[in-house]
Amino acid sequence: MDTFAGHAARIVVLSSGDVYRAYGRFVGTEPGPVEPTPLTENAPLRDHLFPYRGSATSADELNYWYDKILVERAVLSRGDLPGTVLRLPKVYGPDENADLATVYGFRRQPQWRWTHGNVENVAEAITLAVVDPRAANNVFNLGEAHTPTMAERLDRLPDRQVIVADQAGRNFDQDIAYDTSKIRRELGFVEVIDEIRAMTACVLGST
Repeated sequence: MDTFAGHAARIVVLSSGDVYRAYGRFVGTEPGPVEPTPLTENAPLRDHLFPYRGSATSADELNYWYDKILVERAVLSRGDLPGTVLRLPKVYGPDENADLATVYGFRRQPQWRWTHGNVENVAEAITLAVVDPRAANNVFNLGEAHTPTMAERLDRLPDRQVIVADQAGRNFDQDIAYDTSKIRRELGFVEVIDEIRAMTACVLGST
C-alpha cells in the first residue's frame, strides 16, 4: 500500500468468503448460533483471526499467519489509494478442482450449500472490477447467482467416485453461501459460461 499510494489509481485485492463469521461457525472457531445465509457483503466477519493455524505444523508456515481479514483492513484503510475487495467463492476449472472433489466429496451432506464459481466467470468478475471505477472503495461477493444444495448439484452431474472430504469438526448446519447480487446490480456482471453446464463439462473433461 505504501509503495503504490500516490502512483496507482486503485488497488483490487482477491479475498475470500472465509472472512465471514459463518465460516468460523462452520469450522468451529467461532462459537454461537448458525449465521443466516446467503451472506451479503455486510454480513459479520470472524472475530477470531488465523483460522488455518490448525493445519500448520510450525509458525514458519504460511497457514500459521494467513488471514485475509487483515488484508482487507489494509486495503480499505487508505484514502490515498482507493481499494476494491473481491470475496471469491470456491473456484473450479480445468487446472484446479477439476474433479469437483468439493462437491462429490460432500455427498454425505446432501443439504449443505457452498458457493462455487467457474474460473472463467470469476476471471470475468475480477476484470470488471478492475476496469470499472464504480468498484472503488467497495466490497463484492463473487460466485454463482444461486447456491444449490450438494444433493441438487449431484443430481445434475455424472456419477463418479471421489474420496469423501474430511468432515471432522465441521458444522454442516452452517451453509457457506454468498449473495452475489451486488456485483450484478452495481457493475452489471453477467456470467460468461453457465455454471451448471460448466460443472458438467469440467467433470467430463477430467475423466
